[in-house]
Amino acid sequence: MKCICLMMKFGPMILIVGCGQCTSWKESSPPLCQEVAVLALTGSCTFLEDMMTKATAIEDGTYIWEKITNFEGKPPTPRDKLSCWVYKDRLIYFGGYGCRRHNELQDCFDVHDASWEEQIFWGWHNDVHVFDTKTQSWFQPEIKQTRMNDLHYLNLDTWTWSGRIPINGENPKHRSWHTLTPIADDKLFLFGGLSADNIPLSDGWIHNVVTNHWKQLTYLPKTRPRLWHTACLGKENEIMVFGGSKDDLLSLDTGHCNDLLIFQTQPYSLLRSCLDCIGKNAIILESQISLLPPKLLQQVLKKITFWTAASHREEQRAQKEETENKYQWISNN
Repeated sequence: MKCICLMMKFGPMILIVGCGQCTSWKESSPPLCQEVAVLALTGSCTFLEDMMTKATAIEDGTYIWEKITNFEGKPPTPRDKLSCWVYKDRLIYFGGYGCRRHNELQDCFDVHDASWEEQIFWGWHNDVHVFDTKTQSWFQPEIKQTRMNDLHYLNLDTWTWSGRIPINGENPKHRSWHTLTPIADDKLFLFGGLSADNIPLSDGWIHNVVTNHWKQLTYLPKTRPRLWHTACLGKENEIMVFGGSKDDLLSLDTGHCNDLLIFQTQPYSLLRSCLDCIGKNAIILESQISLLPPKLLQQVLKKITFWTAASHREEQRAQKEETENKYQWISNN
């Protein structure tokens, strides 16, 4: 699996869905990856080629991947840039970019490009596929759709689209390749993406699904754009963003990002704030740290390790930017 297009939490597991350019097109190997990997945080994990199923228990604490092919139903066609949701022990997939043969074309597939020699059509899917983790089976529900625009939701009991949701107040820019992450029962966090003008975005917004109101987080850094990335919620309501790109992929691609961005959506707890303060000032407080109770000391040592590594990475990033700016200045003069 060369890259990841979707990462999300599913109970005690992390679900990772692979995406494009894993193989070249051949009769027996589709061009987009159909691999889905599940890493269980309870000491077990699985590897699935087409869908997820039961995990294999690990006794010695070592994580091992296992390929499982025993399932029922028909899985989705190969695709990337899809979205996924967890609901009532089900994984619900929507959309994505992929390919189909001429005899597989349907109304739910918007053709974007074609290879006439091999009769392969590339484009965007507009379908829903569901994997039931209890019965270990795929099925495709019959969707009752209306015309959609901007923000909308799908009722997972009636399989009916809401249509366009009226928004109160200011809206984020139009975009694609962004993430929309649930941070509470009534709130969603929108980050990044590519604008309608093909500009990589670094803005963050919180949407209240009760009031249908967007609120922009103005304190986020404006110099760290990201698109085609993954995002998930941390245990203290921080958003962790990983991977993706910082470029307009339609005209430039300097490679995937491998740094981790962390955004706060609410103030940290008093304990977390204190631990961070000690971790950042470990040298000043060195003579007093050993006096802490053992349980608290263990947490403090972890924070010291974290902030030492974070400080080192920030120094390296600053040096790299300084060197790049220096070379750019020399080349311009």
